[in-house]
Amino acid sequence: MLEVDKIDTFRGSAHVLSGVSLAVGAREVVGLVGRNGAGKTTTIESINGLLAMRSGRIRFRGEDITGLPAHKRAQRGIGYAPEGAHIFPDLSVAENLAISRWLSEKAVRRRGGEGEVGEERVFAVFPEIRAFLPRRGLNLSGGQKKMVAIARAMALSPSLLLLDEAFEGLAPAVVKRFRDAVVMIKAMGISILLAESNLANAAGVADRLYAIDRGEIIFEGSPKDAMADETVMRALRG
Repeated sequence: MLEVDKIDTFRGSAHVLSGVSLAVGAREVVGLVGRNGAGKTTTIESINGLLAMRSGRIRFRGEDITGLPAHKRAQRGIGYAPEGAHIFPDLSVAENLAISRWLSEKAVRRRGGEGEVGEERVFAVFPEIRAFLPRRGLNLSGGQKKMVAIARAMALSPSLLLLDEAFEGLAPAVVKRFRDAVVMIKAMGISILLAESNLANAAGVADRLYAIDRGEIIFEGSPKDAMADETVMRALRG
């Protein structure tokens, strides 16, 4: 589904990512774990085109998308829920979802009708959203904003969903709700790359894990092996 091959990315003059490679298979949940500042968000933003890479290649569903702008990557089926949610505060929840639905409809028409458009899958995962569809984004709680951010990405009808710190700042009961949502999304056939600081949260839903530290991948393997790896644990502790 996704192949990231030896990418180097800068933020200003800072060389953040050095030769990062990872892959996400079809119907797979892959965790990218690391402490704050390790390079998780930079990796996600390199994949979705929000940050330009200095070198390396990115392939999505067999197509080289390295030179495509972010909106073209979204139209090809890469959904994105950013850290901190960042939904449109002055728009209603329904309007936030409508933006992705509109992009999805255009993309499906361009593919000759291939793919699924609609919000039924969104409401299957997050039925709670129906109750606050008319509410403006700025009037939502932190957990509700994260829910809408994921729902907005799902309304794009993606093949791949990029989730950046989806569990951050949530109460344990709410974290369980979001972990259950990730499992449901995977069951719908959507691949997921989950960037997460908390190893236990990522390990609870991921099929495989990568650990990143100082912009380099230091581990690839099973969640069980990651939790037993002292190098990984030391990097996460900082």
